[in-house]
Amino acid sequence: MTAFDAQRWITEPTKDSGYGRTPFQRDRARVLHSAGFRRLAAKTQVHTAGSDDFLRTRLTHSLEVAQISREMGERLGCDPDVVDVAGLAHDLGHPPFGHNGEHALDQVAQACGGFEGNAQTLRVLTRLEAKVPGAGLNLTRASLDASCKYPWPRQPGRRKFGVYADDLPVFDWLRPPGVGERRCLEAQVMDWADDVAYSVHDVEDGVHGGYLSLRRLLLDPAERAELCVDVAATYSDEPADALGAALDQLLADPVVADVAEYDGSYRAQIALKRMTSVLTGRFVASAVGATHSRHGTEPVRRYDADLVVPRSVRNQCALLKGMALRYVMRTRAAEDWYEEQRTILIELVEALLRTPERLDAVFRPLFDAADSDAAALRVVVDQVASLTDPAAVSWHRTLVAART
Repeated sequence: MTAFDAQRWITEPTKDSGYGRTPFQRDRARVLHSAGFRRLAAKTQVHTAGSDDFLRTRLTHSLEVAQISREMGERLGCDPDVVDVAGLAHDLGHPPFGHNGEHALDQVAQACGGFEGNAQTLRVLTRLEAKVPGAGLNLTRASLDASCKYPWPRQPGRRKFGVYADDLPVFDWLRPPGVGERRCLEAQVMDWADDVAYSVHDVEDGVHGGYLSLRRLLLDPAERAELCVDVAATYSDEPADALGAALDQLLADPVVADVAEYDGSYRAQIALKRMTSVLTGRFVASAVGATHSRHGTEPVRRYDADLVVPRSVRNQCALLKGMALRYVMRTRAAEDWYEEQRTILIELVEALLRTPERLDAVFRPLFDAADSDAAALRVVVDQVASLTDPAAVSWHRTLVAART
């Protein structure tokens, strides 16, 4: 890493603990000790946080992404702490109620540029977390760059983006000159680790929760065909027939087939965990091996190389994501509670705009200093996005439900 990579947005006094810690080790500690990271423990991953002790939250998911990122990055030659930071930090901007909450806040925030969890992550890291005034956690340039999954502002026709208009100054600073929209290798590693973690683990949670039956897919060719059509329309640019061949290969794997009769027993849970472990290891090893084949085995980092993921592995990962979407997320989205979640967040934003004195001590001064209605709305959206699932329900009960 260079001195350029280790720079911070605001220069800080030299700090020497006597242990020779690198700037990137300090970055990792700052994320781990942040309030936003702790709040992920009570934020929804797929299932509502706290609804089942087995199921993942945003916190456990982030820890798993960080572990996968660190090991994969180390094998490629990346600084392990930089990829670790990216994995730990990548979901800090997600609001209450997971992607359902993200869609609700995007709806209510159109007047200030919309809402996107990844753009909010950059805002949390560089502005909202309480560490260095005016700079959030004031992470190094390399760690911030590694945390940018979508390094571009909102654009027509692109659903995902990574920076709001009023955060462009720090975004332009953290990006090396001349790279355009290209992502650094560490961000690519984090993104693939995220795909691997949530595809494999959401299927694991879905099987355990009784939402997803692999036996049904094994026995029903028509259901397999419908799943492939679904995946081709949402997660892959491959045609459905190519996905069908990948699905047949995946379901024929003994570690997957062994989960078909899952009944929640100790033996069944061992089989389920074996499946998640084998698939995770396979997806990671395939990407590392393919990247080494293209770029050689010398250490690479930053903009030295791009991550290579074999098409067959991408297809299997996309199929797992499709299973979670088709059998878990859509089933949950039809529940009355999902509609209530969206209503809670929208009404909470509206109520706080009417009564800004109820904003907490971090956000009230920012609201008072806002120079436009759009800027004031962004502050309120920042406040609501920072809440945990239970806090959002509690605030809504106090500010909205009690008035009706």
